[in-house]
Amino acid sequence: MPRPKPATASSGGWFAGWGWDLLLGSIAAFYAVMAPYTKVEESFNVQAMHDILYHTYHIEKYDHLEFPGVVPRTFIGAFVISILSSPAVFVMRLLDVPKFYSLVTVRLLLSCVTLLSLRLLRVQVKKKFGHQAEVFFVLLTAIQFHLLFYSSRPLPNIFALALVNLAYSLWFKGSNLCTLQALIVAGVVFRCDIILLLGPIGLALLLSRSVSLLEAVKYCVSTALICIGFTVLIDSIMWRRILWPEFEVLWFNSVLNRSSEWGTHSIHWYFTSALPRSMLVAYPLCMVGVLLDRRIVPYMLPVFLFVVLYSKLPHKELRFIIGSIPMFNVSASLAASRLYNNRKKAGWNLLYILMLGAFLVSLGYSAVTFMASYNNYPGGYALKALHEADSSVKEKMVHIDAFTAMSGVSRFCENEYPWRYSKEEEISIEEFQERNFTYLLNEHHSISGYKCLFAVDGFARVKLQPRIPPLSLVKEPKVFAHGNMRDPDVLSLNWPGCP
Repeated sequence: MPRPKPATASSGGWFAGWGWDLLLGSIAAFYAVMAPYTKVEESFNVQAMHDILYHTYHIEKYDHLEFPGVVPRTFIGAFVISILSSPAVFVMRLLDVPKFYSLVTVRLLLSCVTLLSLRLLRVQVKKKFGHQAEVFFVLLTAIQFHLLFYSSRPLPNIFALALVNLAYSLWFKGSNLCTLQALIVAGVVFRCDIILLLGPIGLALLLSRSVSLLEAVKYCVSTALICIGFTVLIDSIMWRRILWPEFEVLWFNSVLNRSSEWGTHSIHWYFTSALPRSMLVAYPLCMVGVLLDRRIVPYMLPVFLFVVLYSKLPHKELRFIIGSIPMFNVSASLAASRLYNNRKKAGWNLLYILMLGAFLVSLGYSAVTFMASYNNYPGGYALKALHEADSSVKEKMVHIDAFTAMSGVSRFCENEYPWRYSKEEEISIEEFQERNFTYLLNEHHSISGYKCLFAVDGFARVKLQPRIPPLSLVKEPKVFAHGNMRDPDVLSLNWPGCP
């Protein structure tokens, strides 16, 4: 009769299966809780999730109808996260918990979705390349700042990233048609530029005879038509016009080439700046991995071509190519595993020591980058400080300028009555003294008719210094809070003043 397994075996197996996810999840949750505010790139999905949770079917109250942005975006990602977080938000509303904690909730839920997709990839890395590759894949991801920091950021790129990670895991598993379908969903619904990744991967699968052309066309076209129908249905209702959001984005960025209005970088910027800063030690290791383990080459080459193709567009941001980082990390993990296995051999031991040193340097760089990001949301901190300073029940009107709104303020940060808010644009400095705002939050040090109450510092730059640590953050006043000098209740409070 077979002897039953000890009780600890199942728990040990559980930890072996989920321990690495807990590590990555803890780091991502720390980033989300410590830097909960959002910036302008995230504003659409943040406001959309707020409105879905708090205004439900009253679409006329939704923020996007007043501030539509440059190009429309899909509501589908916001709906998914809002539905998942709605039970927790419902309980918080019953308990009169401030809306700010709903922001943290939706951020954490989005991070869970992103990390679940990363777990699917990690499991396939273990099956295909072994346990050591899995361990180094997790460690390299953990010491990189940007991937886990972005994992909870409600950007279209991050909604797409979850599907890209799913596609990578299916690719490693050998489910090639499903790989293409996952990329099509990501491209049609969330980020049209995923077509630059779908093309090289699809071509690689066709050339290797992993899929037939007829099958690929049949599955891809049917998936695309279903996704187009779904996004047009949902988003046409929400935007109140017939709309396929990602088609308009594609037209704006690629056909009209207007994305360059937001700044341009050199053609090599992704390879000489964005990827080195985001991948750190994994960047040189991923190149070594291609040389040491030929199994990764068929996977690396299409993803590399994705970055090359994206480099042709003049406007560049790290978030545009963030979907390439997990695959590059897989290649880096293979190089790290090879160095570890050969660490006792002559020549290899020195390379192994250099790798360990690079791990420590990468960890230090990520800590500095986190501190810079922590101080990069002065608008959110300023509104929070204003709420804490004035607890009176008298009605108050706060004007929030564009810079403040872009650096941390969202509807999740607003309090209920007696607080009221205005984001009215194109008000000149001279006009403020004629308006009856109680408080102003903006980037101006002095405004006629208002007293500067306090200032909030924000990150300015990193400074090299001849001591330990060699890097320090330089901060300077970014957002100023002003009080109406005609309001005696405002002037009676104890304010720290402005520098």
